[in-house]
Amino acid sequence: MAADRTPPEPDAVDHIVGQWHRERPDLDLSPMHVIGRISRLHWAFDEQLNRVFNDYDLGRGEFDVLATLRRSGPPFELTAGELRDSTMVTSGAVTKRVDRLQQAGLVNRRAAADDARGRVIQLTDQGRAVIDKAIDHHVRNETQLVSGLTADELLALTDLLRKLGQTLPADGG
Repeated sequence: MAADRTPPEPDAVDHIVGQWHRERPDLDLSPMHVIGRISRLHWAFDEQLNRVFNDYDLGRGEFDVLATLRRSGPPFELTAGELRDSTMVTSGAVTKRVDRLQQAGLVNRRAAADDARGRVIQLTDQGRAVIDKAIDHHVRNETQLVSGLTADELLALTDLLRKLGQTLPADGG
């Protein structure tokens, strides 16, 4: 038997779904409750996350590159292809991000030992210091963003979102 719970106050998505239900009662609008809320959360989270990245003069993409290199472990370097695969962006996008980070002194780029055309990107000491500070701030920020949930709710939501993600097409389309 489910525990008694008070439903949350209606929100903007409830209002939108209610309007559609009034106009199109023939439609099953239950997915709109989920997708609408995920979309709104994405926009709100994006704004809050970017505030942290901006504190370190980083865009989301540059943060992602630094974080990927840092979590790869010593010697904190990856080939351009490994970096592209780990960040799920195009090689052109990786190049632009790495160019900016290299100009800022946060990464170095050199030819790969086994492929003169390939490149290895390595986190500099300065880059490691920046990402270590930024990731601390980032995790505190994310913790605050989900602080409205209990530990059990957070675990349940994590499992549900993982399951939902596994039902989507692998190529995003």
